[in-house]
Amino acid sequence: MNRSRSYSLGPSHRRRQPQSHGNLLSQWNSALHAARMECPRDSSEKGLLDSDLPSPYGFRLGRKFQGWVLLLTICAAGIGGTFQFGYNLSIINAPTLYIQEFTNETWQMRTGRPLPDHLVLLVWSLIVSLYPLGGLLGALLAGPLAITLGRKKSLLVNNIFVVAAATLFGFSRRAGSFEMVMLGRLLVGVSAGVSMNVQPMYLGESAPKELRGAVAMTSAIFTALGIVMGQVVGLRELLGGPQAWPLLLASCLVPGVLQLASLPLLPESPRYLLIDRGDSEACLAALQRLRGPADLAGELAELEQERAACGGRRARRPWELFGDRALRRQVASLVVLGGAMELCGNDAVYSYASAMFVQARIPPEKVQYAVIGTGGCELLATLVSCVVIERVGRRVLLMGGYCLMTCWGSVFTAALCLQSSFPWMPYLAMSCIFAFILSFGIGPAGVTGILATELFDQTARPAAYMVCGVLMWTMLFLVGLGFPFIMEGLSHFLYVPFLCVCVCAAVYTFFFLPETKGKTFLEISEELYRLNFPGWSQSPMWRGPEVVQSTEL
Repeated sequence: MNRSRSYSLGPSHRRRQPQSHGNLLSQWNSALHAARMECPRDSSEKGLLDSDLPSPYGFRLGRKFQGWVLLLTICAAGIGGTFQFGYNLSIINAPTLYIQEFTNETWQMRTGRPLPDHLVLLVWSLIVSLYPLGGLLGALLAGPLAITLGRKKSLLVNNIFVVAAATLFGFSRRAGSFEMVMLGRLLVGVSAGVSMNVQPMYLGESAPKELRGAVAMTSAIFTALGIVMGQVVGLRELLGGPQAWPLLLASCLVPGVLQLASLPLLPESPRYLLIDRGDSEACLAALQRLRGPADLAGELAELEQERAACGGRRARRPWELFGDRALRRQVASLVVLGGAMELCGNDAVYSYASAMFVQARIPPEKVQYAVIGTGGCELLATLVSCVVIERVGRRVLLMGGYCLMTCWGSVFTAALCLQSSFPWMPYLAMSCIFAFILSFGIGPAGVTGILATELFDQTARPAAYMVCGVLMWTMLFLVGLGFPFIMEGLSHFLYVPFLCVCVCAAVYTFFFLPETKGKTFLEISEELYRLNFPGWSQSPMWRGPEVVQSTEL
């Protein structure tokens, strides 16, 4: 039965009513049969495959082509998505002194007297902290945008903030306004907050279950790549000089333009098109482009079952997730592991890296190159994790990552305490920094971002990403605000609180997080329902194939 759906996270609207009836699988079989009839009768003798047949939606699909479509979708979503987050997070470090001098000069031109040092530091602190504040606002926008516009269009519209921010950065020096830099940082933060939530949702819903973890992990790869690229572009020999810093900040426009040029050519999330919009024809077309027709039957049946299980329910509000007993394990895992990723001390390692490199007797002018090595370590680790995640699973990577971080953090603490006793201790501490970042990249950096995609169904997923995004950006802001006080108060033992977080995250993963490797979204929902309600053998939302066969689109 057709039902209308109102979305609580955005303007209410009715689902599109498709022109044809019958379930998705029967529509595909009919279309494929018609396509075969169009081919020559001796096609089998010529070795033609299903992937060589003309598509009923106007294009011919080959097996090689469909793999490239998925790869291009990953790249187009990532370059203007989480890449921007990592890039804008790292490029702000290079022009620190130049922006502070610009702030002081601008104030002196306006008032005739220099700005006191403590106020210059306050303005700089605002410039830095407005980025996570914008990310928080972007996380709140991500859910409504993903529901009303769709996953792909949300990423495209999100580039409005990037274009506006790049314009402000580029003309800030000519206009003599440090306020333009502040507003620009807020806008790129909003953009990062939206993309950090929508990109993994889009890719996780577009990928086949056998590759879902690896595809979703690419969000972490693009974040690490953005960090490294920001560190490289920020070198003094490139755009890190005293005159080029407006161009350095405005260079965020380049990945935004690349996404605007490429993403419109690629398909929308098939799950969004069918379950949220009720557009079966667009869903079939998107699946054909992403997969090719060879093995679509199983996935089409799964989509039908997932649509029937959602039953026309409206999208969840974020606060409703906390009151639903059927989601208590999912919400607890999201909050505990999402908070642990930000409180595990990885951001603090980046903050402490430069000082450790100086203590290890690396020349000050060479420290910037050593810092690039820290970003390179995280990029390498996320690439390795992407390759092995579908073999070893999510739980092993998370537990292994946090256990290794606990180990290296303990050695790092010991090295700090003994650095005055042994001349080689600074080198050990420097090695621990690289090892800690590698361990973070292997596990928590990428796997944590997959949780909201895999643990929540289609109606709860946007709200889950809103909760995850708000948590992440709030923790990022608090860690940045509190770390100087932790470093001053605990001295060499500054990593003890972070080590406790790593241990708790590993223990929680072992006892409470189910493995989702190789499972469909419905299988994951069934397992979580049994965990939340031990006395029930089957979820009441489950609809067997006999119900699906009679469901009209």
